[in-house]
Amino acid sequence: MKKVSLLLLLAISTLSFQACSDKKKESDDSVEHAENANDAKEDAGTGQTEDTNEFAVKAANGGMLEVELGRLAEEKAQSKDVKEFGAMMVKDHSKANEELKTIAATQNITLPTTLGEDEQKHVNEMAKLSGAEFDKKYVSMMVDDHKEDIDLFKKTAEDEKANPAVKSFAAKTLPTLQKHMESINAIDKKID
Repeated sequence: MKKVSLLLLLAISTLSFQACSDKKKESDDSVEHAENANDAKEDAGTGQTEDTNEFAVKAANGGMLEVELGRLAEEKAQSKDVKEFGAMMVKDHSKANEELKTIAATQNITLPTTLGEDEQKHVNEMAKLSGAEFDKKYVSMMVDDHKEDIDLFKKTAEDEKANPAVKSFAAKTLPTLQKHMESINAIDKKID
């Protein structure tokens, strides 16, 4: 009986430890932390709507990704056009990220402070590439990312229920994203 009790206690302890370990892992994701903080503020009546929070978190996380990948492009790309596009991503998205941080601070929105786990995986994968292989993968990612970004920013800019400051940011940033899309499409045609 003592052995069974001891084994049962050991099994419960192991499962508890694993559960705690899983919780710690979840809380390490800055995007998840920001989403949870914003949900708590919304529930308490001190935050923004779910759509506004979701846009802000996605925009911040995406902006940080564009900056990190842009830095890699400046360093690892073979094509001069890709290097220049990377530099433009660093410059434009760093500026937009700072504007969004200012808005978030005044509107009580928590933003991620580091890349989300999925985005960090993209950066890690890209860091292993260089030259023409890097160029092709980077350009493909930028085309896909900017399509998603334009849709997200357009939706928020047109959303009558969106927080006015966030809506204004989306509308102001949209033309820059469209310019990026035109540039990356032109580079994509050259690379193919």
